[in-house]
Amino acid sequence: MANSGTRSNTAWPGVSVIMTVLNEERHLAEAVEAILAQEYPGELDVVLALGPSRDRTAHVARRICRENPHVQVVDNPTGRTPAGLNLAIRATRHSIVVRVDGHGHLPPGYIRSAVELLLQTGADNVGGMMIPTGRTPFEQAVACAMSSRLGIGGARFHVGGEAGPAETVYLGVFRRDTLERLGGFDESFTRAQDWELNHRIRSAGGLVWFSPDLQVTYRPRSSWRALATQFYRTGQWRREVIRRYPATASFRYVAPPAAVAAIGAGAVLGLAGLVTGRGVLRGGWLPAAAYVSAVLSATPFVARDLPPRARAWFPVVVVTMHLSWGIGFLRSALGRRR
Repeated sequence: MANSGTRSNTAWPGVSVIMTVLNEERHLAEAVEAILAQEYPGELDVVLALGPSRDRTAHVARRICRENPHVQVVDNPTGRTPAGLNLAIRATRHSIVVRVDGHGHLPPGYIRSAVELLLQTGADNVGGMMIPTGRTPFEQAVACAMSSRLGIGGARFHVGGEAGPAETVYLGVFRRDTLERLGGFDESFTRAQDWELNHRIRSAGGLVWFSPDLQVTYRPRSSWRALATQFYRTGQWRREVIRRYPATASFRYVAPPAAVAAIGAGAVLGLAGLVTGRGVLRGGWLPAAAYVSAVLSATPFVARDLPPRARAWFPVVVVTMHLSWGIGFLRSALGRRR
């Protein structure tokens, strides 16, 4: 890191923090409080892009805005993340833009460290790791799965790694002129818009820099249904990313749909075997049995530090994440073909 002690307050660039919020009554006040407590040496303001929430998020957001002159609210009528991000960017006034999630919680000193790294590396975007932190046993199981290679693959912003150029990072601290030059976030991407923007940055010759020292707390989904929906939609949009950028396909993206296809085809054969009595067809259950056995065998090692109730949830969570992602991916592919 650069020596921050030699930098006067006037030399620190202004920072605008942007956040899209939708149904975040539970986490919003805590997330904004962590931003305002950063003690960043330069100017700092916050822009909340407020979607049409079903809970009291709007009330919380406007109360925060009334109580702090450094926070403003802009309406995001569609509630879609990329649209909200672009609306928030247009409402900012500083040269550095920090993205924060409604589910995110910035640790002390995050913005200062990120700005130093941005200036030191000359990058267009810097970011670090998502640190899922659960409160209930189910959330703890989700947090563990989202931090493991078994649950979500080997992306550095999930499992860690060395600092350096990266394909993508969690959230991001951007140079405003880069965002304006590239047209901001692609609003046709309901999900994966951060990955897509980082891809355009790199394609334009820019630098995306990962640092494991930049860590942001993430609050995972709190119910099985919410988790399944999240990963189903993520799978849908990962298929769209691969359709638009075929060279980015990798094993960790296609493994879940391949597993779903194998398990589904095997189940059809297995059922046919039960109906017809042909023993050879009953072997169709082998892919499902092998997959479940692999997850159960890995659970004691990957989830060994979890409390007992969270450890019991862990295999259910992993299977939900994999199969929801795979089904979303395959349905997206079939829908596009039709």
